[in-house]
Amino acid sequence: MNGRKRHILVDTLGLLLIVVVHAANIQDRDGAKLVFQRAKRWFKRLKLIWADGGYAGTLIDVAKELYGWTLAIIKRSDDTQGFKVLPKRWIVERTFGWFNRYRRLSKDYEYCTDTSETMLYIAMTHIMVRRLA
Repeated sequence: MNGRKRHILVDTLGLLLIVVVHAANIQDRDGAKLVFQRAKRWFKRLKLIWADGGYAGTLIDVAKELYGWTLAIIKRSDDTQGFKVLPKRWIVERTFGWFNRYRRLSKDYEYCTDTSETMLYIAMTHIMVRRLA
């Protein structure tokens, strides 16, 4: 299958902590497990992760049993029609919006997933440095 998926873990400000890029034929829950493996190495004090409905199911149990984290799923109400801003979920969407301002990240130009991940880290570094200035 052509295409890539980007899974990111951000803090409450929307700043990038972990990114995993993989082929689009891997399910979201399996991609999240790759994020969890990297996050466990770097963020030992992590306790709570907010995620959207695509990460529901057995992943909640995996996060609790293997890593000791609480995975809180932010779901949209079934009776809601149209667009509705959901609490906490907009943080990740805003971060993806920041990435879309970078031409190299607007489309998947990279051949290797490692290069795609590196470009995301570079873009976030640029965003954070600009905020310091």
